Amino acid sequence: MNTNRGKVYIVGAGPGEIEYLTVKAQKLLTQAQVLIYDALVDSQLLQLVPNNCEKIHVGKRGGQPSTPQTEINQLLIEKCQAGNKIVRLKSGDPFIFGRSSAEIQALIAANCPFEIVPGISSALAAPLLAGIPLTDVVLSRCFAVVTAHQPEELDWEALARIDTLSILMGGRNLEYIVHQLQRYGRSQKTPIAAIRACGTPNQEVWLGTLADIVEKTAGVSLSPVVIVVGEVVGLADYLRSPAG
Repeated sequence: MNTNRGKVYIVGAGPGEIEYLTVKAQKLLTQAQVLIYDALVDSQLLQLVPNNCEKIHVGKRGGQPSTPQTEINQLLIEKCQAGNKIVRLKSGDPFIFGRSSAEIQALIAANCPFEIVPGISSALAAPLLAGIPLTDVVLSRCFAVVTAHQPEELDWEALARIDTLSILMGGRNLEYIVHQLQRYGRSQKTPIAAIRACGTPNQEVWLGTLADIVEKTAGVSLSPVVIVVGEVVGLADYLRSPAG
């Protein structure tokens, strides 16, 4: 075994294109000996690593085959114990509905050094890239970020009372989300936006209300998507910059 002490950097890649990568993340990528990465939006990130860097794809996509988490954990440990500088690259921020906790627990158990490097989450970036502020002095004095991967486990009665919601992984469950919010008191007129592939040239935005958003997005694959619910969605028409 290599006697040099390795280290794992758990790095957030941000949403979409390479422009949303942090300076620290970029520096670490240029120094990486091993890159272990998820299904990233921008392949340009892979070009930042040295030519001799070992690149290992462990991407996860809904409904597609993925690398088991235990296998990823073991891979991180083995590469670290071999004395490598490892970048574990994740989309968005490592701790916004990622699986970083399981990986960190495994690294701690194996006495492997690690460092967490924050990234810009699509939960925060997508609304703003669509011209929607998550807070407003009048319309939104609080917001919540939730994952709708398993929407039946959420407290919709409580969520329905929050000014603004930023919902990740909810594309397949949009109809359920709309139903639950109305069930617990949100008006059919409540504005809602579905933002797909934020921060990329393929970004698309659908604006509507709880009454019509399901119909407006019928037949569309909403993945990856951020769903924003609240009166601030109505500001999107006012905050767009003039052409040019």
